[in-house]
Amino acid sequence: MIEIKNLKKVYGGVTVVNVPQLTIAKGESIGLVGNNGAGKTTLFRMILDLILPEAGEVLSNGEVVAGSESWKSYTASYLDEGFLIDYLTPEEYLYFIGGLHQQSQPQVDETLAQLGDFFNGEILRTGKYIRDLSKGNQCKVGVASCLLQNPQLLMLDEPFANIDPSTQFRLKNMLKDLNKSKGITTIVSSHDLNHITDVCDRILLMEKGVIIKDIATSSSTLNELEDYFGVGQTFTAAVKVDEEENH
Repeated sequence: MIEIKNLKKVYGGVTVVNVPQLTIAKGESIGLVGNNGAGKTTLFRMILDLILPEAGEVLSNGEVVAGSESWKSYTASYLDEGFLIDYLTPEEYLYFIGGLHQQSQPQVDETLAQLGDFFNGEILRTGKYIRDLSKGNQCKVGVASCLLQNPQLLMLDEPFANIDPSTQFRLKNMLKDLNKSKGITTIVSSHDLNHITDVCDRILLMEKGVIIKDIATSSSTLNELEDYFGVGQTFTAAVKVDEEENH
């Protein structure tokens, strides 16, 4: 579904993304992990034609995304609150998004009714503008707007970062259901290794703009990622210090 060829982005003389080749098949659930500055968001923005690469190209269903429009009809994404119209209420914004996809207000209401647990009573009929919502609740609005579009491809950047544990659990179940039951291709970035390995069947580990590992998720993937990012070493060191202090 997504094919990347010799994709490169440079800022201030520094190459921040360098992906010679990457293929994501239709129906795959992809997790993108990496430290801050790894290039994850920049890669997302090039896939969505929000920024232009210095070299290379991104194809969606065989069509180069740069300068084309058809891929937008089946692609939904939420990267940050900049994707929202913050002077609208959540209802106004969601009706607007639904209207762009030929949905009537009752049809939008039907979809939103199914998201009651996800919203947790904090989004609709509060009288607040989107700009007055917390970042976590803005994320909920962004995710809901994606679902209204009935996409074939869903891209979310750090969706677990600002939402509460209950909503994280609900979002994980939603993403798994969208992928398994509806065959939606999902690409999700996250710093939370537990969530990303639970939701995604394939993990791309990115560092300094390069995808250095492409891992099929298994029972050992979480440990492998924790070892890479130093979680295991940090824990071991802490235990050792504690033992030394008590002896």
